[in-house]
Amino acid sequence: MAQTTIKQDPAIKQMADEVSSKNIETIIRKLVSFKSRNTLSDTTSRTEGIGAARNWIKSEMERYAAASGGRMKVEFDTFTQPAGGRYDKPTVLKNVLAILKGTDPGDTRVYMVSGHYDSRVTNVMNANAVEPGAVDDASGTAVSMELCRVMAQRSFPATIIFMAVPGEEQGLNGSAHVAKRAKDEHWNVDAMLNNDIVGNTHGQDNDLKDNIHVRVFSEGIPSIDAVLRNDTTRRVAAAISSLIGNGGENDSPSRQLARYTKETAERYVDQLDVKLIYRRDRFLRGGDQTSFQLQGFTAVRLTEMNEDFTHQHQDLRTEKGIVYGDLPEFADFNYIQKVARMNLSVLANLASAPASPINVGVTTTQLTNNTTLQWQDPKIGKKPVGYYILMRETTSPLWERKIYVTGNQTTLDYSKDNYFFAVQSVDAGGHESLPIYPKPVR
Repeated sequence: MAQTTIKQDPAIKQMADEVSSKNIETIIRKLVSFKSRNTLSDTTSRTEGIGAARNWIKSEMERYAAASGGRMKVEFDTFTQPAGGRYDKPTVLKNVLAILKGTDPGDTRVYMVSGHYDSRVTNVMNANAVEPGAVDDASGTAVSMELCRVMAQRSFPATIIFMAVPGEEQGLNGSAHVAKRAKDEHWNVDAMLNNDIVGNTHGQDNDLKDNIHVRVFSEGIPSIDAVLRNDTTRRVAAAISSLIGNGGENDSPSRQLARYTKETAERYVDQLDVKLIYRRDRFLRGGDQTSFQLQGFTAVRLTEMNEDFTHQHQDLRTEKGIVYGDLPEFADFNYIQKVARMNLSVLANLASAPASPINVGVTTTQLTNNTTLQWQDPKIGKKPVGYYILMRETTSPLWERKIYVTGNQTTLDYSKDNYFFAVQSVDAGGHESLPIYPKPVR
């Protein structure tokens, strides 16, 4: 095995160390204390129901924001979901957004981290049962909130949004609304991390106990809703044809984010092995990252390695000695701490890095056995001090070599027929942008 040198940014390592399993446990137990967080549950009580839960989340984030020196603002993103489907009446939903404004006025990039704070039992329309939702998804909400607490005290060139959304169990409605708002208002969302079911370390059927691994789901063919809505057959066929012709079936923006997440997280979090799952979500299932992918944004889902379905979407009960229900005693708070540190390392590096290079291409003016790559400096934010050329064999899921260059063009003595390449920006502190897969330049 080759030696690997790990270089950490001490400021990011310090932030990761500040992520507290005790705080995470406190957040999860408080969310469970509202009894039901079903999207259709009570909104008037101060102690029970989704209304009390969202008010508490917002007040906590406002408390964290006090340490930001005015750079963080917390708001409700409010809308009414009409009756139909999993809504028996028009329902007011409120996303909670804590926005940590970037310090560089010339840098428009936005990075988002999210968990859904609604919960459910066996019948998703049952709004009045005790629905603790400790792992699904108070765990993801706690990740977003704990990162908000730690990172509010710091500053980054780019903007970071810490988010908690409702309506996931009813049809991804909260995330769909904020994703459409981001599209309509031209937010420059560079990456979105969705944490959903990140708190259990025991597999139900296989009896595996695993606090080392976490899954990152990423789509291959980008599911951009705008393409699907407009002239479906011709445009989708052209997009897929271009992807296949360029060999990019495994190099979508979301796949690049997934690889970046693995490399960065394992640099900062001990005893963590990030497993890249090359599909949009679990088999025939979905999550809030899809709402952002459908709007053309880069997004991935983070989920525990082995799920326990006796504690997901279950009425509280005991049958044949098995306790059913998503209770906090089945959550592993130290594991959630790892996942939170993983998210923090990715967000902090991306928000500190230069923007990605633009117009990245591989020249195809003549047939050669080498590869010439060219690109332009990013138009926003600080100028990179250099660039990494990423390279891997076509059979490899991960980037295998990083070659540092300056300037905006390089020729490598490796064939574009036999290797995949990408280019990412880097600053003097070693913070790297998301990689960009090249297009052919004729």
